[in-house]
Amino acid sequence: NCLTMAWRLLKNLSEEQQRYEKQLIFEHPAFVKLCQQLLRHARRMTRGDLVFSLHAVVSLGVPQNTLLVQTLLRVCQERLNQLDNRCVSVLATTVAGMDKDQNVSALQAGLQLLVEQRMSSIRDIFILQNLMKCLGKDAPIFLKKKLEMAVLREIDSLTFPNALRMFWALVAMDYCSLPILNACSKKIQENVQDAPFRQLILILEACYTLQYRNVKLFSALAGYVNSTAYLWDKRQIILFLSACEVLGFQPSGLMDIFAEKVTEEPEFLNLKNLLIVLRVYSRLNYVPRVPKHLFFETLHSCLNKFLPQISNTELLKAVYSLGILGYLPHRALDELLQKDSKDELILTDDLKEPNTVMLHCVKTCMELDSPSFTRPAFVVTENLSSLVPLNLRKAQEALTELLGDENMFRQNVQLPYKYHIDFEIRMDADRKKVLPIAATDDHPDSQVQRLAFLFAPVSAFCLGTTHPQGKLAMKMRHLNKLGYHVILIHNKKFQEMTNEDAVEFLKGKIYSEDAFSFPKATVQDNN
Repeated sequence: NCLTMAWRLLKNLSEEQQRYEKQLIFEHPAFVKLCQQLLRHARRMTRGDLVFSLHAVVSLGVPQNTLLVQTLLRVCQERLNQLDNRCVSVLATTVAGMDKDQNVSALQAGLQLLVEQRMSSIRDIFILQNLMKCLGKDAPIFLKKKLEMAVLREIDSLTFPNALRMFWALVAMDYCSLPILNACSKKIQENVQDAPFRQLILILEACYTLQYRNVKLFSALAGYVNSTAYLWDKRQIILFLSACEVLGFQPSGLMDIFAEKVTEEPEFLNLKNLLIVLRVYSRLNYVPRVPKHLFFETLHSCLNKFLPQISNTELLKAVYSLGILGYLPHRALDELLQKDSKDELILTDDLKEPNTVMLHCVKTCMELDSPSFTRPAFVVTENLSSLVPLNLRKAQEALTELLGDENMFRQNVQLPYKYHIDFEIRMDADRKKVLPIAATDDHPDSQVQRLAFLFAPVSAFCLGTTHPQGKLAMKMRHLNKLGYHVILIHNKKFQEMTNEDAVEFLKGKIYSEDAFSFPKATVQDNN
């Protein structure tokens, strides 16, 4: 009781306070006597006292290699079959946080066998969660499935706190159970207003780890943060936006509100937070409703302030993010080019490839997004291969059926600036007729309309939408600058169509007026 009470008093203190109090406890002469008494009586203690004493001793920070901790571990092994479900849960929680050694491994193996035997008798979801954490990712798949079925059997008794904890129990077990996650998500959506802010971040992080994507859940969390944005510190909102960005989810309402806060009070942005904000808005390809020039100029001004202290890689990332959004920060760009001329940007092997890619994108943006750039009358292209990837075979067959001949379109087309398009079609000036590729190659005509088909994977769009993410949006903008009318197609949805529907779909895209409308002016066009 003394040990458990000491831990209960300590666990709510800050880390610094805990360190100080633990030192006082360890230096207290009565603590040594207490540990000696525990060592002598370990084999005569009740099962509850035994398990809770081990939990308290380990939690207080008594080293694992001491005789006391190792003795308690061995006694727990000897009396494992005598433990009730509650004691098994506490023991599982304790062992899960310990380093692997001979006694810990033996105890975990024993717990695994015990859990398998008692699974049908465990009715408490909290206990099941602790067991999931203890068994962890090393548990055999059949045992993970048994735990899943045990949880689903009691899912109607799921409480909101249990729903929050269940995400991390599944992470600990490295097991994505869609029925459990869907039930937890529903419970969280119903009670989202009761969740502490830190839990919102943890839920998003768990979803990323488990590769679980639930747009309704993410929308509910974002809606709650959006409606209570005045309660949260700006740095908390940055953490939430960053967690959404990693998932590819665009909380547009919250991004609008946060952009207003940035333009009103940019002083709160330190360099780390500025880089996160730039990354979030560029990857999710979001231009806020506040006057976009004001938002980008505010970020540009903040970036200029940090130029004397920013590292080369951070400078490159910042300029790259703004470039994706179509904004060229001239002062930062000048400094970046000076560093590039001195070969200061490509430093180590692990940064060489990503830095090279980002630098190429920046230089492409400098040229194509410049107000002085004029659309070329002719673009030099190259056919990469006549072989079409498996995921584009359906598109190739649909275009062949629609146009009557493979000579009416090109596939795997390589353009300048390292851009690639899946298919290219050329049409007359009135947009009524598709022209043979060979005829337009022999007689280049500025009136010929060029269509670029991009069949993009799910990962290229913001989650649950057909809104292209930053790099794809930049590519579309640049293809437009090169004289192409871009037709963007969600390839997963296209693959789900019947052959007849696929042909009709492409026919509508080719002959639609919308296919020939150029995108709205970018930020840089208006500078």
